[in-house]
Amino acid sequence: MITQAPSDHQNNNYVGKNEEEIRRQKQIDDWLPITSSRTAKWWYSAFHNVTAMVGAGVLGLPYAMSGLGWGPGVTALVLSWIITLYTLWQMVEMHEMVPGKRFDRYHELGQYAFGEKLGLYIVVPQQLTVQVATNIIYMVTGGTSLQKFHNTVCPSCKKIKLTYFIMIFSSVHFVLSHLPNFHSISGVSLAAAVMSLSYSTIAWGASVDKGVQKDVEYGYKAKSAAGTVFTFFGALGDVVFAYAGHNVVLEIQATIPSTPEKPSKGPMWKGVVVAYIIVALCYFPVALIGYWTFGNKIEDNILISLEKPAWLIAMANMFVVIHVIGGYQIFAMPVFDMIESAFIKKLKFPPSAALRFIIRNVYVALTMFVGITFPFFGGLLSFFGGFALVPTSYYLPCIIWLIVKKPRKYGLSWWTNWICIVVGILLMILAPIGGLRHIILSAKTYKFYS
Repeated sequence: MITQAPSDHQNNNYVGKNEEEIRRQKQIDDWLPITSSRTAKWWYSAFHNVTAMVGAGVLGLPYAMSGLGWGPGVTALVLSWIITLYTLWQMVEMHEMVPGKRFDRYHELGQYAFGEKLGLYIVVPQQLTVQVATNIIYMVTGGTSLQKFHNTVCPSCKKIKLTYFIMIFSSVHFVLSHLPNFHSISGVSLAAAVMSLSYSTIAWGASVDKGVQKDVEYGYKAKSAAGTVFTFFGALGDVVFAYAGHNVVLEIQATIPSTPEKPSKGPMWKGVVVAYIIVALCYFPVALIGYWTFGNKIEDNILISLEKPAWLIAMANMFVVIHVIGGYQIFAMPVFDMIESAFIKKLKFPPSAALRFIIRNVYVALTMFVGITFPFFGGLLSFFGGFALVPTSYYLPCIIWLIVKKPRKYGLSWWTNWICIVVGILLMILAPIGGLRHIILSAKTYKFYS
């Protein structure tokens, strides 16, 4: 008598195993965050992707435009949008390219393309770097936005250190991180997606209302040629990092039910297209209208430049806080999955609530500690992000596609992938340069835990 494998068409995941192994594997899959629930609808994929993609970085896009100028700025925004939509489509297509098997995690796809060992070494460090770094940045962003909210609502109140605001923000995650899987955080994620659209709309709407400033200038504001070049590279990095959802896309797709007749790529792609339209509605108006209004005098967060009306800016900052709460959870879930998998499969711990409780609390505490220690982590992002975020979003899917799908040499698909790979590698080299300079300048004047 053979135990029936799961109905969701991942039978190949259990091939070549005896009854006892299948039972244990099924038990583990039913417990791990990514594979425990496969009941998501297409709109879940839409708002999960919006939450993952639209970071609070959107508020820095007008500042990035001031470093790039009109022509290069618009080109970078549009090109990034097109390339990352294309690579996202590739990942959605490759999720079930082997009949009866699902690549539920980015590294499983990497292992299929590059081999068991090499695939892990290529994908896992990059994916973890992006996810953990994003969580740390969200700790800082959440704390900073809470501080801005406090200072806007009560300008005469005693000033409170950023450290305490980051602690307040992290307290939410000590609770939310115990939600078991993607399905259980869908409410948080939906709220986050709505918030990202809301504060983006406030940012460009208030800019339109303010109108173009009297002494507006659109030239580069750095005094030296070197300064202009470094600012340009840094700004390029800011635009590139605005599109970072690829590191969780297969994990989101894993939550959608799938049968041979109705594969998950249908609803997933529908969700992705809706998400990308929303991303465009958030990014393009904020970047272009914000820069058009303030020119090169724009602050690195457009809400600081807007200042008034105070109630609206306070509200926008609160929206940012709610959004990064959801964003933190979306990026943390695959990390929890990876750590919990390692404990159960490698270290042979039994799946238990106690294990999950300890792992997740320790992770939240670590991201909080790093965020408090290095609040200029944004500069660190454009440095490390260049090495990890660009490959996973811009060209790793293209390399995997060339290896696995083997498109006809010099055909359209072949050329498209190679162009994306070349552009991606150039971005990976150039973007960190600006970030490194930012770190050096910040470190000069920085005092720990101030």
